[in-house]
Amino acid sequence: MTRLRLKVLVGAVVLALAAAALVWGVWLRDEGGDDLADRCQGTLAVEEARAFFGGGELKARGHTGDWVGHESQWCSVWAKGDDGGAVLRLQIRPRAAYRANGAGDEASATPIGHGWSGSFTDRNEPQAAVLVDCAPLAGKGLYVTAETNEPAEELSAGQLLQVARLATETARNAAGRFSCEGKLGERPASVDRTDWTQRPVAQAAGTCADVVNLREAARLTVTTVSEKPAGRALTEECSLKRGELGLFHMTAYYGPSAEQEMYLDGRYPGTAKDSYKRSVPCKGAIGTAYFKLVRTNDRAPDGTSGAHGTSDPATLNRLLGSFATASAGRHGCPAA
Repeated sequence: MTRLRLKVLVGAVVLALAAAALVWGVWLRDEGGDDLADRCQGTLAVEEARAFFGGGELKARGHTGDWVGHESQWCSVWAKGDDGGAVLRLQIRPRAAYRANGAGDEASATPIGHGWSGSFTDRNEPQAAVLVDCAPLAGKGLYVTAETNEPAEELSAGQLLQVARLATETARNAAGRFSCEGKLGERPASVDRTDWTQRPVAQAAGTCADVVNLREAARLTVTTVSEKPAGRALTEECSLKRGELGLFHMTAYYGPSAEQEMYLDGRYPGTAKDSYKRSVPCKGAIGTAYFKLVRTNDRAPDGTSGAHGTSDPATLNRLLGSFATASAGRHGCPAA
């Protein structure tokens, strides 16, 4: 079973369990009503929600439920009289309710930036996620996600920005409610929609920066990198290539994303076979950061398929160490 299929399966189980919790009402409270300021136990970023819908009158509904032993919030907002249209959805939960989802689990997401630890993606349906240090909450963190059911291509740039702002400003309100001590970022002025960038290894400037020096790149016949902008995204990736041929890809996981990946590797060890892994203890909501290197299976120009990069363990561990150190440094973690 591939890792992608595993994550889809885990996501389906998560949704099914969440739906069951809501349907059967085990420790469930319906917050339906017209007063937006009261939604999500008073944490909904009302201004951002209204801006997404162009200032029209809105309806909102929220549920408080037990999620793997921890109180969590599910909230939805939509335009009044347009029940079949766009919906904004929020999840607000302690870090210990660790299942990652959406932008927080997406390696192709970009850092949400503006001083936040979090991610934003406009692939398919736009999603945002932020993580805040919060000692009073289980897992020492607050995790907030926001998304809409509308495809990105049908939304304006302003609406995409409001999805990110809905996550950050709801997190700001929730951080106040839970007396979180973590440093909060600014209200985003923009979102980074940069796609994967392929560039010569000497010009690596994003998630592949400082991973491989030119001398080692020449020895490994690495000529190009495929990377995303560097920052404090909750999942990030760097791929090393020989031209278009993939050789290695490395992924960093933080907070709920790390917990989920470590769980999957432990539950399905066969999917992590031949990968190189290491973990780093971090402070606050991140907890343990998790890093993996996998030799990429790709088809060479001569038609041969398989892993074409070196299999030398010392070299691969050295590459992973460089990637982990650079990534961990951006996230405020010790050198790996």
